[in-house]
Amino acid sequence: MAAKPNLNSKPSISVFFPCYNDAGSIGLLVEDANNLLKRLAGTYEIIVIDDASKDESRKILKRLKAKIPRLNLVFHKENMGYGGALKSGFKNAKYEWVFYTDGDGQYDVKELEKLIELISKKVDVIQGYKIKRSDPSYRLVIGRTYHYFSTFLFNLKIKDVDCDFRLVRKKALDDISLKYNSGVICVELVKKLQDRGYRFVETGVHHYPRLYGHSQFFNYKRIMKTLFELAELWISLQGQNYEKQ
Repeated sequence: MAAKPNLNSKPSISVFFPCYNDAGSIGLLVEDANNLLKRLAGTYEIIVIDDASKDESRKILKRLKAKIPRLNLVFHKENMGYGGALKSGFKNAKYEWVFYTDGDGQYDVKELEKLIELISKKVDVIQGYKIKRSDPSYRLVIGRTYHYFSTFLFNLKIKDVDCDFRLVRKKALDDISLKYNSGVICVELVKKLQDRGYRFVETGVHHYPRLYGHSQFFNYKRIMKTLFELAELWISLQGQNYEKQ
C-alpha cells in the first residue's frame, strides 16, 4: 500500500507587516506574500499592523481584505512607533512560525522562500542579513555605526541586527518580554532570544532603494532617543544578570 502523503510537511506561518504611510508598497507586499504562502505553507495568515497611517494605506488594505480572506488587519488608533507595531504583530500571530518585514518594500517578501528552506528542528530563528544596503550614503554611515556599536555593546552574534527580515518560532517569541516601542526593539529582540539560548541561522537577502515615502528614523531627535534607550536596555540587562548571580 502506498504511503499517505504527510499533510503536515509544510510549515504553518504567520506573516505580518508593520505599516506606516506605506500606501505605495503595502498592497504588492500582501499580494506577493499570499501567492508565496499558497505554495509553501500548510496553513498561514497575513497580518498588517497599520500604525495610524495618514495616507491611503487603510483604504488599500480594506480593499485587499475583500479579496484575500486570510488577511487580518490591525489598526492602531494612535501611532505606537515601530516597536509598538512589532509587538502588536507578535501578539496577534497564531501559527508555529512568525515572519515579519517592513511595509516599505525595501525587502522582497518572495525571498521568504529562502528562510523557509532553512526550517528545521535545530533552528529557532532564521535571520536575514543585507547582501548590500541600498540607501543614501549618510544612512549607510549611520547604519554601519549603529550596527557595530550595538553588536559590541550587547555582544550580538548575528551579522545584521538591523535587517528586519526574520522568521522566528512562535514559542520563542512567547518566551520573552519586549518593552521598547522604537527601533531599539530589534536589538532587544535579538539579544533576549540569544540569551535564552535560541538557535540562529542566517542567510543573505537583497535590499532595495525605498521608492515610496521616507524613513521615520533618520532625524536628530530619534537618533538621540535611540541611543538613550540602548543605554537603558544595556543597564536593565546588566541588572538582570547581576540578580541571577
